[in-house]
Amino acid sequence: MPDPLTQARFDLAVANRICALEGIIDAFGHVSMRHPTKKDRYLLARSRSPELIEPGDIYEYNLDSEPVKPLPKGIMPYGERVIHGEIYRARPDVNAVSHHHGMAFLPFCNSGAPLLPLYHMGAQIGEKVPFWDSRDEFGDTSLLIVTPEEGRSCAKALGPHWLMLLRRHGVNVAGRNLTELVFRTIYSYRNAELQSAMQAQGLTPSPLTKGEAKKAWDRNLEPRPQARAWEYWCTRLKKAGEYPKAGKAKR
Repeated sequence: MPDPLTQARFDLAVANRICALEGIIDAFGHVSMRHPTKKDRYLLARSRSPELIEPGDIYEYNLDSEPVKPLPKGIMPYGERVIHGEIYRARPDVNAVSHHHGMAFLPFCNSGAPLLPLYHMGAQIGEKVPFWDSRDEFGDTSLLIVTPEEGRSCAKALGPHWLMLLRRHGVNVAGRNLTELVFRTIYSYRNAELQSAMQAQGLTPSPLTKGEAKKAWDRNLEPRPQARAWEYWCTRLKKAGEYPKAGKAKR
């Protein structure tokens, strides 16, 4: 039976690869999780495309987003890791985070138009999707979130919510555990695809009522549908020959 940290590294590698295989995260995006036993740390891969992440690529960071141990020579961290550290600092209930630039979201990231829950799986966007504009505090930037101040501002804008839009950039997604995070990352994207498709066809979206959204949210996050979805995504990885091999982190 693997120890919690070894298992967490493996599961996180799987999560990164799932989000890549499902077409949500491309070369530039990342998935993290809080350390399984040390709540003031989190796990994040080295700077590598998610589709390629192995358990051995994953390292520990403190909430200042600094490596707990010096990274091996030639290994570089993600530039936007402060997104993860500051959300974990601000939200003790969050134990997994993804950041990506999925194309289905970019029309909303550009326009600021509100996202609506349009089908039962789309309830995973939550009651509100904040829109964060880096210019409000930092003026013109590269649009990447790379300083602690930018990370803290971003986490503050997320507030108690689970999905946020970043102006002309992408999205941040939060979850109470890794499976929930992957579930929300994928189905919030599918919901954005549906909304864009309806608007492109000139159709008027009919969002879920508040009561429907609450009941669908609760139902989707029950253990049975969560386990069913995770099994499905892992099977797809295996069929594609992309399931990672177990392995310890390089030291």
